[in-house]
Amino acid sequence: MIVLLAALALGAAATQSLARGTTSRADQCNQLQQQFSHAITEHAEAKRAAEAKALQRKAVKFCAGNRQAQGIRAYATALKMLGVQPIEP
Repeated sequence: MIVLLAALALGAAATQSLARGTTSRADQCNQLQQQFSHAITEHAEAKRAAEAKALQRKAVKFCAGNRQAQGIRAYATALKMLGVQPIEP
């Protein structure tokens, strides 16, 4: 009985660490898209807002076109142009 409980506890801990540690690139794209949407409303008057918006449009295309790594980098750069630190997965 004790061995069974220990095995269940270890299995639950492993599952929790996997759930917290893994985020797919598609999920990262979605999270960064949401962050950018919020950031552009807050920083619409930023000097490089137009450039950031153009880069965001490219990021959307990258993420939709199965090139998520490029999309994630584009979102991160666009957010930095607005003076916002991109979220970490």
